[in-house]
Amino acid sequence: MHGSEGNRMWLSSVFFIASIDSSALFTFTEDNALNMEKVPMTRQGYEALLEKLKKFKTVDRQKIIKEIEVARGFGDLSENAEYEAAKEKQGLIEKQIKDLEQKLTSAMIIDTRTLNSDKVIFGATVRLEDLDRDEKILYQIVGADEADVDQGKISIHSPIARALIGREEGDDVQVRTPGGLRNYTILGISFKG
Repeated sequence: MHGSEGNRMWLSSVFFIASIDSSALFTFTEDNALNMEKVPMTRQGYEALLEKLKKFKTVDRQKIIKEIEVARGFGDLSENAEYEAAKEKQGLIEKQIKDLEQKLTSAMIIDTRTLNSDKVIFGATVRLEDLDRDEKILYQIVGADEADVDQGKISIHSPIARALIGREEGDDVQVRTPGGLRNYTILGISFKG
């Protein structure tokens, strides 16, 4: 098989795999399939992004279409502020849909329930003792698009996660953060769904 013929066959296979999952609300195109870099994401993070995409496509998109219809009823479109605002809002929604589709197509889904390791790896929930503040912290290491410090989910790219990867229970870890040098002890490593 030569270049574009091989790519078309590969794309057909990818599209077939994607179409098996009826919850996949995004479309593979040659541009995003050939240029995508896989990004780790937990199954929970992937499902949350899918729900967000579904809402944008089924609720938000329909709502803005109605707003545009109402604004058109106000007359001359060249001087219609409501129409311009609705069209701008539509553009923002479509951009968010495209961004979510790209994130989902490039996701490498990792089911944390199936992981098991004595070392800190992606998806691990790590119980730490912050030696500088004398407090215990619980962090799960997740993909960048699902990180939420308030929920104890930190990005794999964060300084703390990078310092923890590959370490074991009982290890002392020093982390250089924007706020300065921090010291932790790993108290436990677990994997949850």
